[in-house]
Amino acid sequence: MKISTLDRKKFRVRNKLKKVSTKDRFRLCVSRSTKNISAQIIDDVNKITLVSASSVEKKIREQKKSKSELSTLVAETLAKKAQDKKITKVYFDRGIYKYHGRVKIFAETLRKNGMEF
Repeated sequence: MKISTLDRKKFRVRNKLKKVSTKDRFRLCVSRSTKNISAQIIDDVNKITLVSASSVEKKIREQKKSKSELSTLVAETLAKKAQDKKITKVYFDRGIYKYHGRVKIFAETLRKNGMEF
């Protein structure tokens, strides 16, 4: 059975991250669609989602922003939630998406708000 191109991209990025991962850092996984963006911080050892944020949440959805502005808002809320749980160091898992556009804006906003990756 052949694996699709998107699955191969996803496995390639995630396997590189898992090879260098340690127990003191968690994985920050980003997913985006044509209208929304969401992210979560995952503990791969215990297989638990620790913190998540999405543009579908009621607070963010009510603000009626453009897509790039939504990614900055989601990044700021994720950074606040992570700081409450004392998470500062993560691995950035971009998945199948290029580090470009909304994903890049998301990552730069996280860095400005104190996340290290």
